[in-house]
Amino acid sequence: MSSLPVFRKIILAEFYIATKFSFVYNLLMIEIIKTFIIGIFIGIANVIPGVSGGTLIVVFNVYDKFVDAITLNIKKLVKNRKFIIPFLLGMASGILIFSKAICFLYEKIPVQTNLFFSGLILGSIPLLVKYTFKNKQPVQSEKKSGILKLVFQIVCIILGFVLIIAFSGTSPQMQAAAKESQILPALTVPLAIRLFFGGFIAAIAMIIPGISGSLTMLIFGIYKTVIIAISALSDKATFLPACAILIPAGIGIVSGLLFGAKLIRMLLDKIPHYTYAVILGLIAGSVLILMPASFKFTFFSVTTGILSIAAGFCLAYFSTKFSGAESKE
Repeated sequence: MSSLPVFRKIILAEFYIATKFSFVYNLLMIEIIKTFIIGIFIGIANVIPGVSGGTLIVVFNVYDKFVDAITLNIKKLVKNRKFIIPFLLGMASGILIFSKAICFLYEKIPVQTNLFFSGLILGSIPLLVKYTFKNKQPVQSEKKSGILKLVFQIVCIILGFVLIIAFSGTSPQMQAAAKESQILPALTVPLAIRLFFGGFIAAIAMIIPGISGSLTMLIFGIYKTVIIAISALSDKATFLPACAILIPAGIGIVSGLLFGAKLIRMLLDKIPHYTYAVILGLIAGSVLILMPASFKFTFFSVTTGILSIAAGFCLAYFSTKFSGAESKE
């Protein structure tokens, strides 16, 4: 009879351990599912020009985990695997799903889609103007007289504007093909270089809350090509050509995340106003590039065009207003 209490204690201890293990396992699974869903939203955000994936990463409170995961340190990668794997899978799912929707819009209503993206760019300008001229006290390296600092900022804006206009003319054939059809362009050396640098800078932009990585791709004229390539991965006939397009872009994105992130952090720490001034110039110049070359002035096209620009402007403007509020906090 004396062995009965001992047996009962063993049963209770085993039940307690099993319950605790089950509880921890359920919490872990919930966290993995939550991270996967967050990844989907970040992936969708990174497909929409003007919507900042970096801002959503801050909003979902995973910015530190995300930045910590950007490393070549194998130990850190293994340590963060429970975050990295579901996050990347979620991002890939969001990008794959939404890229088809973007391709559909480009195929059915290309002019309105371009005007919507132009509105997104215009809507992001007020926040960049604020960051360039008003945000924060000047750091030591920017402590110049008011007029001299303003001149430097204007020079940086012009530099960004000229750079994007010059860059937009480096591959007119590719841009024409992307605007007129859904066919993947043939991979050439100039296109591969363009995809690499566009992906590199887009990855850097994605890290900065308030700046859109896909908008950067749009500015550098590779957005539609990349979106079409992602959408083409689901077709056996276009899988290999799509991979050929995405490899240089992917290498650029990974390089931007690993190496460019440190550079942009240094620039934003040392010369934040001048850095944002160059970004402002890049974005302002891209509006001219995106505007449709051929526009038929009918009641329908004018009405839908105005609504498209207004919708894009409002989406980006209120998104960046929220970004500004987050950065203040």
